[in-house]
Amino acid sequence: MEIRAVPGTIEGMASLAISSDVTGRRSPALGLAAICLGFFMITLDATIVNVALEPILNSLGGSLSAAQWIVNAYTLAFASLLLSAGALADRVGARAGFAIGLIIFALGSAACAAAASMPMLIASRVLQGLGAAWLMPCSLALIGHTFPGAHERRRALAIWGGVSGIGLASGPVLGGMLTTAVDWRAIFLVNVPVAAIAGLLLLRHVGETRRHHHRLDVPGQLLAIIALSTLTAGFIIAGSTGWGTGLALGLLATGALGAAVFTAVERHRSHPMVDPALFRVRTFSVSVTIGMLFNFCLYGSLFCLAIDLHAAHGLNALDTGLALLPMTLVTGTFAFLSGRVVGRFGEWPVMLAGLTVGVLASVLVALEADHSALWVLITSSGPIGATALVMPAMTAVAIDNAPEHRIGLASGVLNAARQTGGAFGVAVLGALLAGSNHAISLHGAFGVIASAYAAGILLALHGHHHALPPDDDR
Repeated sequence: MEIRAVPGTIEGMASLAISSDVTGRRSPALGLAAICLGFFMITLDATIVNVALEPILNSLGGSLSAAQWIVNAYTLAFASLLLSAGALADRVGARAGFAIGLIIFALGSAACAAAASMPMLIASRVLQGLGAAWLMPCSLALIGHTFPGAHERRRALAIWGGVSGIGLASGPVLGGMLTTAVDWRAIFLVNVPVAAIAGLLLLRHVGETRRHHHRLDVPGQLLAIIALSTLTAGFIIAGSTGWGTGLALGLLATGALGAAVFTAVERHRSHPMVDPALFRVRTFSVSVTIGMLFNFCLYGSLFCLAIDLHAAHGLNALDTGLALLPMTLVTGTFAFLSGRVVGRFGEWPVMLAGLTVGVLASVLVALEADHSALWVLITSSGPIGATALVMPAMTAVAIDNAPEHRIGLASGVLNAARQTGGAFGVAVLGALLAGSNHAISLHGAFGVIASAYAAGILLALHGHHHALPPDDDR
C-alpha cells in the first residue's frame, strides 16, 4: 500500500497509522472482530461509568453536577463531532479513520485513568468522545466494504448491532466489578489493551476504502458545539443553582439561539454539515426524533437509577451493577432478538411495541420510586430493557427513507441525534434528581421519562400513517 500525504495534516496522521502494507490472507471474520471491538468500547463507555460515579466523586471531589459532566463530556463530544469526523474519515479512508479513532480513544482512556482532578477527567472524557466520533461512522463504512454481498452484510450488521447490546448490558456489571476489585480508574484503563488488539486485527484483516474529499462545514460545526454544550450546561446548572438563576437562563437562551442560527446557516450553505433536504421526508424526521427521545430515556434512566442506588440505598459500585443487571440483561437480550422480530413484524409495529413497554415500565418505576424495598425498584426497572426493540426499527426506517446517495449522512444524523438525546437526558433528569427529597425527585424523573416515551408513541403513529409502501420511490 502506498499513501502519500502532507506531514502535519489529517491525511498525514492517517498515513502514519497505516504506513506499512499488510501481506498475507485477510480473514473477514477477524476483520469484523476488529470493527466490533472498536464499537464495543463506544457502547461500553456509555454505561460503564455510571456505577463508578460515587467513587470518582469521593476520590476527586465534586457534586451531582460534576457527575453529570463526567457522563456528558463524552456524549457531547461524540454527538457534536460525529458528522465532521465522518466527513474527515471519508477523506483519509475508513480504515485509517478507524485507526485514528482507536488511537484517540486509547489516549483519552489512559488520560481518564491518570486524572488527578475533576477538570482533567472531564477533559479526558471529551478526548474519548472525539475518538468515538471517528469510530462510529468508520465502523459502518468498513462493514460495507468488507462484506459487499447483501446477505453477508446483513449478518455482519446483525453481529455489529448485537455487540451494542453486549456493551450496554455488560457496562454496569463490569464497571462495578472493576471499581470494587481494583479502582474506578480500571474502568478506563481496560480500553487500552482492547484498542491495541482491535488495531492489530484492523491492520492485518481489513482493507482500505476509497477516499472522497467532502468539504467541511466549519461554521455549522462550531454552531453545533455551542448550541449543544450551552444547552446541556444550562440544564445542569439549573439543577444545582435553580431554574431562575441568571447563569442558567443565560446558557439556555444562548443554546436556543445557537440552535436557531445553526438551522438558518445550514439552509444556506452549499455543503452543509446537516442537509436540510433530509428532513423533508417526514418518516425520516420522525425516526430521528424518536432516536433522540429513545436515548434521552435510556441514558437518563441508567444515570438516575445508578445515582439513586448509591445515594438512597447505599449500594457500592459492584452492588449497583448487580442491581442494574436485570435491566441490562433484558436490554442485551432484546437487542439480539430485535433484528429477527423486525424482520417478522415490520419496523413500525416493533417500534410502537418497544415504546409502549417504555411507558408502562417507567410509570411503574415512578409509582414505586418512594418504596422502601430495594427489590421493588430492581424488579420494576427490569422491563425498561425491552425498549431495545426500538433501536433497529428506527435505524431501518431512517436509512430506508433517506436518498441512496445520502445514506451515510442519514446514519450520521441519526446517531448524532441519539447521542444528543442521551446528553440531554442526563442533564435534564439529573437536574430533577437535585431536589431536596430524593424519592420524590426520582418519581418526577421517571414521570418525565414516561412522557418522553409517550411522545415517541405519538410520533411513531404519525410516521406509520405517512410511511410510503415499500415499493414506492423515495
